[in-house]
Amino acid sequence: MTCARRYVVSGRVQGVGVRRFVQKAAVDAGASGWVRNLDDGSVEAYVIAGESGQGEIAAAIRRGPRWADVRTVRDEEAAMLELKGFRIR
Repeated sequence: MTCARRYVVSGRVQGVGVRRFVQKAAVDAGASGWVRNLDDGSVEAYVIAGESGQGEIAAAIRRGPRWADVRTVRDEEAAMLELKGFRIR
């Protein structure tokens, strides 16, 4: 079943490749959505994918790329939007 989730990632997550890392994980999982930096230094991702895809993406987000230091990940259901592809905002 396809669902939409919003992830907010905190720690050392800006300037270390997190957005590109999340985009690759999402594309590999066949997801749609977007990822962006927030003014408070965190990164937000909106992901539309099936349950297994969401699981893969959530695991990747919690791991982060090599130079990141992911401290917390907030994960919540989100309203379903009509999006194609996955982009960095």
